[in-house]
Amino acid sequence: MEGTDLVGKIVSTWLTLVLSLILLPSAFGVSLGISEIYMKILVKTLEWATIRIEKGAPKESVLKNSASVGIIQRDESPMEKGLSGLRGRDFELSDVFYFSKKGFEAIVEDEVTQRFSSEELVSWNLLTRTNINFQYISPKLTMVWVLGVLIRYCVLLPLRVTLAFIGISLMIIGTTLVGQLPDSSVKNWLSEMVHLTCCRICVRSLSGTIHYHNKQYRPQKGGICVANHTSPIDVLILTTDGCYAMVGQVHGGLMGILQRAMVKACPHVWFERSEMKDRHLVTKRLKEHIADRKKLPILIFPEGTCINNTSVMMFKKGSFEIGGTIYPVAMKYNPQFGDAFWNSSKYNMVSYLLRVMTSWAIVCDVWYMPPMTKEEGEDAVQFANRVKSAIAVQGGLTELPWDGGLKRAKVKDTFKEEQQKNYSKMIVGNGSLKQESD
Repeated sequence: MEGTDLVGKIVSTWLTLVLSLILLPSAFGVSLGISEIYMKILVKTLEWATIRIEKGAPKESVLKNSASVGIIQRDESPMEKGLSGLRGRDFELSDVFYFSKKGFEAIVEDEVTQRFSSEELVSWNLLTRTNINFQYISPKLTMVWVLGVLIRYCVLLPLRVTLAFIGISLMIIGTTLVGQLPDSSVKNWLSEMVHLTCCRICVRSLSGTIHYHNKQYRPQKGGICVANHTSPIDVLILTTDGCYAMVGQVHGGLMGILQRAMVKACPHVWFERSEMKDRHLVTKRLKEHIADRKKLPILIFPEGTCINNTSVMMFKKGSFEIGGTIYPVAMKYNPQFGDAFWNSSKYNMVSYLLRVMTSWAIVCDVWYMPPMTKEEGEDAVQFANRVKSAIAVQGGLTELPWDGGLKRAKVKDTFKEEQQKNYSKMIVGNGSLKQESD
């Protein structure tokens, strides 16, 4: 009995501390300063570790790692420029080496597939999974790493799991109860409060530190919010500062339970897999949603897949065919404190959440941008590219024309043929360089 009483006291004390110091402040959107103190200590520790690594590592290794985290050092000039020196004379066998060099560079390290794996850090952040280039430095650094493992797995992980369980449970219960009310302004207000409160608790379960910029441009009702996509927690981070009607595919398991509960209280737009293939049906339902100015703004990630926090890939044009006002949002995570990227082809949702919850923290900057509308004579593809460019510039991300669907699908034959035509034009001298000279 004494052991049972002791366990009961420990659990009750633990829940009381969680409720009073973390749960209630996060539910009301206030901070007691605990997170700020934790982040200051963490920054100082990582700075000290970086200095120790730089002192202990060979000078050549430091210079190599600080210069580039890529596999190879390549010439970034376009192929047309490189071919300019080969034109105006007869073909020589040595000309093959230039094309071979470009081909080897693309095979070893192309600019597409590397966007689907976690970005490599220049300096180790004391997480086991980000120390690929790390070698033994000193006993002090090793002891700090071991202490960090104990803190992350024995203190932070139980705390974060507790908060996540409470946040998800409250979301399911709260939205289910609110969904029983008749449609009214009161129901809409209660639904927004439930979503905001539960998302704030869930973000706190990740030790999330979010910096919102330009709040005067926050998405308004009747509009469409588009953002670059790194992780499923993008939704939590954005919903912490405002509610959205989400668009997505119907899932099973815990995600499906959440979706069915949330849609009772808020007009989210969920589609069956068969409906997702019917573009006309999807467009119709989205147009009906934005036609009602009283409904929440729609949240869409036009890339269609998660990209590793370094780039913005092709935006699907469907989101820009609907009409209405587009509210661009740029999101950028700080990888020094934890890797937020979800490599869905490598980790399932449970494994991903475990990795995130055992990181130091999730730190993210969110930039709201001025609303954008389609210009006269502009089609959906051009509009999508204009919005994508604005997001890339604001977030300091690399803009790429490639389709994020290449993560799982093969390159289309039509695209291969187009590249082959461009290649042949460059060889025979009928490409862009010749046209410019004319």
